[in-house]
Amino acid sequence: MSEKLLYTKEHEWVLVKGSVVRVGISDYAQNELGDIVFVDLPSVGDVVEEGEGFAVLESVKAVSDVYAPVSGRIVAVNEALEDSPELINESPLDKGWIAEIELDDAAQVGDLMNEQEYAEYLKGV
Repeated sequence: MSEKLLYTKEHEWVLVKGSVVRVGISDYAQNELGDIVFVDLPSVGDVVEEGEGFAVLESVKAVSDVYAPVSGRIVAVNEALEDSPELINESPLDKGWIAEIELDDAAQVGDLMNEQEYAEYLKGV
């Protein structure tokens, strides 16, 4: 499976890499939040359920949950965000990733939007 970005209605992006997905927030979401000043990361080994908050972003405007786009176990977190939370603003789709989740069920990614569907969804936001 080639790597491709998928999106949720809560503005998380998902990069599928086999049985593991990398998760972050979309450029739209980081723009809406404003400057990110703190990230409360999950712990490696945490079990997350689809739709449940698993990380918290604090910006100059608000405190926001990041919701798990899939169910599974946290296998990696982006520790660079602890010292440089602004990476989410500067590079939301690359260096600003938040965590990697090992999928319980690979079929879950089928419910996510592709880039074109997400662009259409944003027109209604």
